[in-house]
Amino acid sequence: QLVESGGGLVQAGGSLRLSCATSGRTSTMAWFRQALGKEREFVSAIRRSGGPTLSADSVKGRFTISRDNAKNTFYLQMTSLKPEDTAVYYCAAAESTMIVGTMRSSARYPYWGQGTLVTVSS
Repeated sequence: QLVESGGGLVQAGGSLRLSCATSGRTSTMAWFRQALGKEREFVSAIRRSGGPTLSADSVKGRFTISRDNAKNTFYLQMTSLKPEDTAVYYCAAAESTMIVGTMRSSARYPYWGQGTLVTVSS
């Protein structure tokens, strides 16, 4: 089970950090988001063992994914937020260690958080 926290309302240009607590038996962790009326989309992913992270082009340079293995928690630090970042953000995890090329696929993640709303006002 994944437990998310950290969403809220922020002005454009502001920052938020999302957290996702896991059971610890996860090897690949990711963030997805879904805006109203749109499909869920990949945001960023990271492996518990380290190595390169993967991020969507729309958030590169603004969002950073990280993990704290000792706390079984991973994070999404969001900076320079834009109104178009408004969405429900979901954390996801899998027990398998994925190669970078497969991290974007939501179907590969069996475990999901409850979602947290991020609203960016203009």
